[in-house]
Amino acid sequence: PVAWDSDWERISRGINLRRSSPSAPIRLQHPNLTRPVPEMCAESMMAAPAAAGRPPLVVVGHRGKGMNALASPDERLREVKENTVRSFNDAARVAGVGYVEFDVQVTKDGCPIVFHDNFIYTEQDGKISGKRVTDLPLDEFLSYGPQKDQDKVGRPLLRKLKDGRTLMWDVRSDEPLCTLREAFEGVDARVGFNVELKFDDDLDYQEEELAGVLQAILKVVFEHAKDRPVIFSSFQPDAAQLMRKLQDQYPVYFLTVGGTQIHADARRNSLEEAVRLCRAGGLQGIVSEARAVFRHPSAVARVKESDLSLLTYGQLNNVPEAVYMQHLMGVDGVIVDLVQEIAEAVSEFAAVVAPEPSPEEGQAGRLGPDRAAPAKKTPNFSQREISFLLRLIPELVQ
Repeated sequence: PVAWDSDWERISRGINLRRSSPSAPIRLQHPNLTRPVPEMCAESMMAAPAAAGRPPLVVVGHRGKGMNALASPDERLREVKENTVRSFNDAARVAGVGYVEFDVQVTKDGCPIVFHDNFIYTEQDGKISGKRVTDLPLDEFLSYGPQKDQDKVGRPLLRKLKDGRTLMWDVRSDEPLCTLREAFEGVDARVGFNVELKFDDDLDYQEEELAGVLQAILKVVFEHAKDRPVIFSSFQPDAAQLMRKLQDQYPVYFLTVGGTQIHADARRNSLEEAVRLCRAGGLQGIVSEARAVFRHPSAVARVKESDLSLLTYGQLNNVPEAVYMQHLMGVDGVIVDLVQEIAEAVSEFAAVVAPEPSPEEGQAGRLGPDRAAPAKKTPNFSQREISFLLRLIPELVQ
């Protein structure tokens, strides 16, 4: 017990991240997302937590400034309508955010739109009804919620939760739904796009159908992306592999729950299967549920040995300490809801820590002409401490 308390006390002090330093500038493009990362064996992952020379974590805004959790007591998750131009731009204004992630589906008449849920709900005369998003023509899809034309009144927009409840989609800053083209045209060009290719887990798709959807999306991307960094990702294994076959200009990542849920398609059930699929299909990376990485830390080394990048998503990514541990483990980027808070925390990972100036070094701590720039530092943990944390965290996650 004494050793446990001692280890945890020191580690806790090491990851007590300050929130007051200036944030880092927006990264236009991050090497971790666009080319293979260096190989990292398990031993080096454990022994060299700061990973000298490795770029800092990429911060990706989930559905823009964060997903809307309508039943959550946390008002930050109802700040602005998710997957809207406003939400993307709000995230882009946060220093240190490199990408925004959003979900793209294609309407019945072939237009790529930005929307997460498979079904969209409204209420009329006291009756709630829902329609599959991909069964709607564009005009009908855009008729839900607030309208760009102030003279028009949109249909009430509701959301069905996983527990079966259907709630009004109430957020502090409501915004109109948007198309993929509007996202490219209306969002700050300095922020990259992580385009999730959204498909329904309950449907079977033929290759011809997948190809039609992906080609509609690619048409918009090729015409409007210009110099904006873009990566594609999908939980649908066949869609991810097909997108890689259809183009080689933009990286394609495979999304996986990593075994935190079980699917009929075995390719979706572990990080090992995800690595196998990426290598077979020439994909460039994996986006995993963060819990899967903490439950199986050694999988990070296997991902890196396969020359793949690794991003994570999930509620744990809203906890700065969990994000920091992933940084130490070698994860390349995190998709987060609490964009401001996590971006500030990540900026601390590579914060410049200057020593106290001596009197001869100038007044008010100014740098003299022959004084070297201060070194970048992060807390240094011993191999024993990292091993301790990696044993502890799976238990906490479970």
